[in-house]
Amino acid sequence: LVSIGNICRSPIAEAVFRKLVTDEKLENKWRTDSAAVSDWNVGRFPDSRALSCLRNHGIETAHKARQITKEDFQTFDHILCMDESNLRDLNRKSNQVKDCKAKIELLGTYDPQKQLIIEDPYYGNEKDFETVYEQCLRCCKAFLEKSH
Repeated sequence: LVSIGNICRSPIAEAVFRKLVTDEKLENKWRTDSAAVSDWNVGRFPDSRALSCLRNHGIETAHKARQITKEDFQTFDHILCMDESNLRDLNRKSNQVKDCKAKIELLGTYDPQKQLIIEDPYYGNEKDFETVYEQCLRCCKAFLEKSH
């Protein structure tokens, strides 16, 4: 799960997906992680508003931001991202990777409410983080149902 800085949207999506997989007792079938297309926040914990939003839904995460690597394109089956800018960057990066096996697509592709883009809530407020959470939950549920 990929976003620009890996401190708002993608760690929320990662934590949501991991909880869904755990609740369905499918942990042994999935390796879940998130990353950034940029190196801006490498090593940082998620935004405090993202952590607060997750805690409000009973989800904890110890994720630290990292940048996507060539190995990610070679080892993951799916790389799901948040917006068109992420998609462009990932497609460009994947073209430089030999043996890219990951299918790269927008997480919003799976949204039953057809909201394709998950907007960055960084410059918004708690309500914007809640919107991201709800979108990620819908999309991750639909993706998981389609994938197993």
